[in-house]
Amino acid sequence: MTALAPNATIGIVGGGQLGRMSALAAARLGYRCHILTDEPDSPAAQVAAGATIGSYDDAEVLRAFAARVDVVTFEFENVSAVGLDLLASLRPVRPAPAVLRLSQDRAAEKTFVNAAGIATAPWRLVETLDDLREAAAALGLPAILKTTRLGYDGKGQLRLDPGCDLPAAFAELAPKPLILEGFVDFAREVSVVVARGLDGTSAAFDVAENRHRHHILDLTLAPARIPAETAAQARKIAETIAQAIDFVGLLAVEMFIGARGDVLVNEIAPRPHNSGHWTIDACPASQFELHIRAVAGLPLPPATRHSDAVMKNLVGPAETALWPAILATPGLIPHLYGKAEARPGRKMGHVTRLFPRGSLPGDFAIRDALGPLGSAA
Repeated sequence: MTALAPNATIGIVGGGQLGRMSALAAARLGYRCHILTDEPDSPAAQVAAGATIGSYDDAEVLRAFAARVDVVTFEFENVSAVGLDLLASLRPVRPAPAVLRLSQDRAAEKTFVNAAGIATAPWRLVETLDDLREAAAALGLPAILKTTRLGYDGKGQLRLDPGCDLPAAFAELAPKPLILEGFVDFAREVSVVVARGLDGTSAAFDVAENRHRHHILDLTLAPARIPAETAAQARKIAETIAQAIDFVGLLAVEMFIGARGDVLVNEIAPRPHNSGHWTIDACPASQFELHIRAVAGLPLPPATRHSDAVMKNLVGPAETALWPAILATPGLIPHLYGKAEARPGRKMGHVTRLFPRGSLPGDFAIRDALGPLGSAA
């Protein structure tokens, strides 16, 4: 294994906040980052050494980008897998394009996870309206109808309740095919972020508990309030998936914890993840540092934490309007992403609140600790 030399350039496909925080972590390790983005003033480009502006599937743009970097990674899934194939012919791409393809297709992803012996919610592929009728009869309603591609933050999915208009629901979602997932009566939503290096070693952070509002991640609590044996099972599942796909980089695995403690995989994300932002402030090495280390071929440090943590997303425009009060509140650690327009539902930043290890408080105390953001938690 040959590690990337200091002052080498890491190419990041995508210009969002995950690329921004990855570039900041890379700079601390002595690397430059060059961003490929279709936005002229993207959050990642603001802090990087350089940027190539253009389409993710334009061969000329991709070749120009590849000429400026030593290794390539990506910071979100809605990029061109064909474009990554071209980049992979020119530079190492970590994670590999095949991993991106898997994560871009919910049906392929669930098929792979199930083939690895890992449980998911029951599901059926839906290509036609008749498929939907048969899937609804087999799984029962309520159930969740989802696009297999391009969905995120609650987009591209519908809850189907008994007596709903199946033809209208089928017509509403695109692109086809779809999947129908059986409804899971879960006690917790959790995630595990695991890094895996070129040499096959891995390091998994503690399981985090996630709470959503309007289908967007609102709060992450670390560690998750689950039994130790359940947490160990969740971490083992994430490490098993990373090994099964020969992963290099950072992988987030979202899971449901059932009322009886059963663990079901919801989806995977082959990149840094919103639910891992707490690691910036609560861990000696964050998810972004481990991501860069894996991509660069460096040794992976332990994914340990020195504090318990609560991470609260700032979703525009209402929560970002509280920015002056956030800055004036002792104990809140602020992170703003450099986005110009605070649109409804857009993640503009986050704050972290740390607690001594082993002393994560209850919900009322968490609200109080979040100060001006407490009423929204």
